[in-house]
Amino acid sequence: MSSNKEKLYQLSARVDEILVTINKTTEELRSISASIKLLAVGQTQQQQQTQTNTNNTQKPTTLNTVYTQQPTTTIQPSSSTVNSTPTSQMETKIRSLDDVRMSFPEDLEAKLDFEDKEDYITVKPKQFLGSDNFAKIAATIRGMGGEYISAGKDSHFRVPKKKTIN
Repeated sequence: MSSNKEKLYQLSARVDEILVTINKTTEELRSISASIKLLAVGQTQQQQQTQTNTNNTQKPTTLNTVYTQQPTTTIQPSSSTVNSTPTSQMETKIRSLDDVRMSFPEDLEAKLDFEDKEDYITVKPKQFLGSDNFAKIAATIRGMGGEYISAGKDSHFRVPKKKTIN
């Protein structure tokens, strides 16, 4: 009887170890999912930007023939001068509520309310988050240029709608 109890105890301990491993794997997969969502949003925005830039680019034009005492020459501007923009000039894009929502793994997203304001998207917790979840959310918000507003029961995160793209 004692050996059966010992085997059951060992089996139970092993099941507990497997559960811990599964939980860690689940958390890592959620993190990977959130990263993939961010990449997908970034690629979609980059494709939209590329399409906009393609539609707005000018074709290089041939200037009229220059008459000098030397043979006739045709001057063409290089394509790099036509499409170049100063490094100080930056493009701004508008961040949507869905962009912010997709930045979070599903488990955290379910704990948050998202609201579209005039210049910001506010993110408010539906319940107490705990220190780990709060830290994850705060890191994601900061990555989008947002901040935490501490205001008692009205505390929230806010993310600016405008984002600057180099």
